[in-house]
Amino acid sequence: MKGYFAIGAEGISKPMNLGALMRTANAFGASFVFSVEAADRTKIANLADTSRTFKNVPYYAWDSMDEMVFPKGCQLVGIELTDDAVELPEFKHPRMAAYVLGPERGNLSDEMVARCDHIVKIPTKFCINVSLAGALVMYDRVRSMGAWRDRPIMPGGPRS
Repeated sequence: MKGYFAIGAEGISKPMNLGALMRTANAFGASFVFSVEAADRTKIANLADTSRTFKNVPYYAWDSMDEMVFPKGCQLVGIELTDDAVELPEFKHPRMAAYVLGPERGNLSDEMVARCDHIVKIPTKFCINVSLAGALVMYDRVRSMGAWRDRPIMPGGPRS
């Protein structure tokens, strides 16, 4: 799979959620992780990240959207339940992307939505945990952009 991706959250407030998002990002091969306007208590997120992502993957803790800087060509993809968002299973992931999730018990700010190149929603009945949402987005990226064979028509996997 060519390209790169990053994942982060706006206004995240729970260290365990940020730690879980960081660990999952590390497992899926993220190039970097970020937060925007995160609560001060998230600074202890590395305690929740048992894979020690911070030793292998850069983490950017931006205090405001004005500080956000992405590499040239990187598209910002907001993950949000809006009526006009593209459903994740139908979304073609950009080769170079940074995915931003909303805070716990909240939505991406209007300013963040306006800054995004794409808005994508996970087809659920209601909002789910921010770290779980991040895992689903990263899995979908790997699944849709990888060199996987088509799934078999019958239940089960391919036989060698």
